[in-house]
Amino acid sequence: MFEATALTILIAISALMTDKETSDLALVGFALSMFAVAWNYFYNIGFDLIFGMNRNSRGLMIRIIHATGFEGVLVFITVPTVAWFLQISLLEAIVIEAGLLVFFFFFTIGFNWFYDQYQPYKRWFGPKAAN
Repeated sequence: MFEATALTILIAISALMTDKETSDLALVGFALSMFAVAWNYFYNIGFDLIFGMNRNSRGLMIRIIHATGFEGVLVFITVPTVAWFLQISLLEAIVIEAGLLVFFFFFTIGFNWFYDQYQPYKRWFGPKAAN
């Protein structure tokens, strides 16, 4: 639900802000989402092999390294790919990537807040369920 909602919003905004076709933007968005999901899976397996499986013992520095490595490779792969597919400059692709980072920062906060307020399992596990 997170990815589908984000893509719907991003494709509409991107179509308004660029002269690119909605179908091209949808294809890029979908491909990037799938790449991010796959990269997340394999990156976390590799990270666990290097830094151990006990995630509870990881301190702030390890978490910063984890996030930086994940996002760094994601940007390194996606920026040139977006530039090539949309036939734009690397600088334009970097600006798009920066916009995506800002969007996802606020979208994640809003989505999770909304989800936490209206989650379907709240009625089974919420405070009233303990009564």
